[in-house]
Amino acid sequence: MTETRMTATVTGEVQGVGFRYWVRRQAEQLGLTGTAVNEPDGSVTVIVEGSAKTAETLLDTLRSGYTPGRVRNVDGRFSGATGEFTNFRER
Repeated sequence: MTETRMTATVTGEVQGVGFRYWVRRQAEQLGLTGTAVNEPDGSVTVIVEGSAKTAETLLDTLRSGYTPGRVRNVDGRFSGATGEFTNFRER
């Protein structure tokens, strides 16, 4: 199975609402590794690695409207996995 990396920038009211914790739970349920990081501009960067199908599922979930806070936009892009992560962590 080919691994992929999905990097998403999530904007809106996504800091201080449990968003990163929620992303971690979603990613772990899908078997994805990676991280979710609060950015100085108020956005959250989500980076995950795993199968393309599960990474796409997480991207769809981020766009679903059923997240903590208020997501205004999710910009997701895919690239080759690097193997950088062994689990999921919030930063």
